[in-house]
Order: sequence, then structure tokens, then C-alpha cells
Amino acid sequence: MKHGRRLAGGVAAALMTVTSLIGAAPSAAAAVIPTLTSAVTAKLLGTAELSAADAQPETRITVSRTSGRWAFGTAVALAPRQKDAHPTGSIFIARSEPAGWRIAFDGEATFGALAAESPLMTSQEKSVLTTTPTPMYAGGDYRTGMALPFGVGQTWTLTSGPHGWGGTESPYSSVDLAGGDQVVRAARAGAAYTMCQGWIRVIHDRGYSTDYYHLWNSISVNGASVGQGAVLGNTGTDVTCGGAAYGRHVHFGLRQNSAYVPIAGHDIGKWVLANGAAAYQGGARHGSAWAGAGGGLYNYGALGFNQGVVDANGGGVLTRRAGPGTGYGSLGSVADGATVTISCSANGTSHTGRYGTTALWNRLSDGSWVSDAYLSTGVNGPINGWC
Repeated sequence: MKHGRRLAGGVAAALMTVTSLIGAAPSAAAAVIPTLTSAVTAKLLGTAELSAADAQPETRITVSRTSGRWAFGTAVALAPRQKDAHPTGSIFIARSEPAGWRIAFDGEATFGALAAESPLMTSQEKSVLTTTPTPMYAGGDYRTGMALPFGVGQTWTLTSGPHGWGGTESPYSSVDLAGGDQVVRAARAGAAYTMCQGWIRVIHDRGYSTDYYHLWNSISVNGASVGQGAVLGNTGTDVTCGGAAYGRHVHFGLRQNSAYVPIAGHDIGKWVLANGAAAYQGGARHGSAWAGAGGGLYNYGALGFNQGVVDANGGGVLTRRAGPGTGYGSLGSVADGATVTISCSANGTSHTGRYGTTALWNRLSDGSWVSDAYLSTGVNGPINGWC
């Protein structure tokens, strides 16, 4: 839950670090730094997820690019070095105007508008940053196009199930992963930014971004274009910006439209994350297979936006039909956990699967039909149009 903060002397007391004012003369930098950092700090603390009892955090404002009236960088609110605490922060674009600095954080609607105008953005960044944010929680569309944040074909341990970015708070946006070759990779293509040492954020399409914390040997990036699977660093225990880490792992968080969002229900690496009774519990499902906290997750790669994973709701196989209903002849079967590609959809006989009852049937790329009740697609409805 978000809470406003009164900045009672906090801006002046905040720790503000400014680096590499690219393109600015020393005199220009001297004029820009005080007003810009104060304005960014005030916005950061005003949007930080803080309870009334929280002490005002130190902040780290890094201005990485400037040109004329424009500035770009990161704003991080440091966390205490204790369990259930993690830093929060945003990437910002700022433009000096007669009334003062106009500042937008990544994910906000105004961020895309400013990015489109700013001379500081590369063409690759603009292709991602100017995307119109989608409705919060994807408006019922939970497709991400993401793989798990490690090598496809590897199995890592889900050391902690869904929990808050900062620990036990809602939403449960994050999971902890460890094992394999310990190389952390981008879950999806996008623009990558170093928030602070050990913490990388990658901004993707569809309004999503992903955070990776506790990294050792993390890359240093300032808007670099990365592909899905690009190396971001190694699992570690880094807490440069606060929090705690017990045993090397990556703290992986999901954001949309400038806020952490529930990771449950989203498909990542062809697993659908699910909450447990409390933070750090829960797990993930692939077809009918379930892996709880402490279990292994095999990275199947990203689920395409026109694909689904067969969930026979208990194992076994799913019958393929010649048309959208059980009255049509059988054309064979497809195994639980298999990935299928969907051409279009139509209504037919009604069936009940793990996620409810539906009359929707999907025509597969081979021409056969299966009930949507037994597919996990990330969408409650047709995903590739009507037949």
C-alpha cells in the first residue's frame, strides 16, 4: 500500500550521489544538481511505499545524462540492512520548465511522452520506453512473454515462493531463485539500467519491467538494449542498497506501470506462479505439475502470446477433436505440460478445468481442437481471435 510522506527537512538530510553529468559544463552542472536532485528526491519519497512508522530513508540520486534542459538517471531509496527490507527506486526523465522540473518515473504515462521528446534517449530505448502502459495487472491479460531469469533448459531451486519486493508486504511481486550455473539472465528483451550495485532493472514491452537484486559481478548499464537471456550477473548476496541476503540467490521482482504487481497468475518460463498462505510460501505450476518453495523449476523458455500449456487438471492427456466439442471425432491427444500454438477460437461444448468452466475451444496450428478449460494461456478468452 502506498503512503504519502511529509518531507520534514528530509530532502536536505537525504544522501544524494550524482555521477557523470554527460554533456554538461561544470557551471551548468553546478546549477542543475541542487534543484534537480531536490525535486527528484521529493518525488521519490512522496511515492515510496512507507508506513507511518518508517524512518525516512536515505536516497541515492544518480544523474547519468544531461543535455540542455533535459536530465536522465536513477532514484533509489536505500533500505536498512535487515531481513524483509529491500531498496525501492525508479528511472527518471526530467525537463526544466519555467515552473520548475517536470519529472516522470518509469511506467508513468508522462514518462513515455517525455522519452519520445528527449534527445537523451537512443532509438532502441524509445522503442521500449514510449510504449503506452497497459492497465494495471494487465487488465486480465497475464501474458508476459518472459522466460525464467536463468538459462533455458536449466533447473533452479525456487528458494522462496511469492513475497513482497521488500519482504512480507503486499503485493507478492517477487520470488527468490538459486542454483544451476548461477548466471542470472534477462527474462525478456528490453532496456537495462543499473539501479545500484547488484541491482539491475530491465524495462520490457506491455508496461512490464523486471528487477534483479543481490547480484554479484553485475553488468553496468545505462539503457543498453539486451535480448532475452542476456547475462546480467551472477547470483550473490550483495546488499549495497540495503536489505539482507542469506545464501546466494537472485531476488526477482515483477513491475508494471511504475509499481510492483502480484506475480501470481503470470506465466514466466511456462510456469504460472501462485501465492501460498503467507509470504515466501506458494509455488508454481506447469501443466498439472506443481513445485512449491524449495522445489525445482525447469526453464522451458518463454510462452508465446498465441500459445498455451496443456493442463489436464491431474495429469494424463488432452484429447484433440475435429471440431469445437466432444461430439467431433478424436484426432489423437496431446500430453499434459505440452506447449500448443493456437490459430483461433470458437464456442463449443462446456467443460470445467482448473480455473473454471468455459465453452471456449481453441483451434491448434495442426487444425485440431482442444477445450480452453485445459489450457493455461494467461488470458481468460481467445488469444488469437475468433475463427
